[in-house]
Amino acid sequence: MASVTPANFSWVAVDQLAGMACPTMTAHYQYLLDNGMKHLVCLCESKPPNCESCPALVLHHINVTDFCPPRPEQIDGFLAIVERANAKGEGVGVHCMHGLGRTGTMLACFLVRTRALDGRRAIDEIRRLRPGSIETTEQETSVHEFYQRHLQVPAGKNTV
Repeated sequence: MASVTPANFSWVAVDQLAGMACPTMTAHYQYLLDNGMKHLVCLCESKPPNCESCPALVLHHINVTDFCPPRPEQIDGFLAIVERANAKGEGVGVHCMHGLGRTGTMLACFLVRTRALDGRRAIDEIRRLRPGSIETTEQETSVHEFYQRHLQVPAGKNTV
């Protein structure tokens, strides 16, 4: 089957984590599989269309209301999915409707965790890689709060 790149697709960490707009066609899901992604995290209120058309792709649904920030436990759950998948050499794709607000917020938290960036630098980097990302003040605040929580984890206890 031919594959088609989902809208607004980009790698944040090559072969590990990519962000995108909501995939809608079987060819989008095939693209993810063809590029090493075995997991898709949906941050929308409902699952993406035609997601059952590609059973080899594991769908994880974290319901985050549009234009709202994810709750701390949702961020932790997302990062746990990425960490487990990456430990097995499997890539992860994450999306919301347009791949900007909710997706950008989660991607910035990933950079805080994996690259030891503070909240501002993580937000700036995601916006550089994915212009228009992290759309609200509340989403920005959630990245800064994640950074603060992340700093409070004792050394050696930084597991997701």
